[in-house]
Amino acid sequence: MQAKQHKQLTLEITIMSGENISVDRNSVAEMNVVVRAESLNCCTTKMVNGDDGVHAWNEKLLLEVPSYASSLTFEVQCNKYRKLRPVGVARIALLDLLFAKNNNVLSQMFCYGLRN
Repeated sequence: MQAKQHKQLTLEITIMSGENISVDRNSVAEMNVVVRAESLNCCTTKMVNGDDGVHAWNEKLLLEVPSYASSLTFEVQCNKYRKLRPVGVARIALLDLLFAKNNNVLSQMFCYGLRN
């Protein structure tokens, strides 16, 4: 029996920054972003400290997206007390990103709010 192979799309995503990300001000916490597309595969940014509530990653990620995926999930995590803790999540419809690509837009910037 052969397993079916799903076609995949590779997306190049640059995680720029996060503003007004609130965590307990009594402890300095590093944060990262985990990006996944309805699969176990994910990409993760490096950990960064924020100045005045702004965390800047400026990191390019290549994410393999399965053909059945309908959305991307961006989860901001905080390294607090030596454990990763979720701070917030943004879920983005894949069609929003692919529509820009199909209109021959080479680069598109999006800004989303996090849900906690």
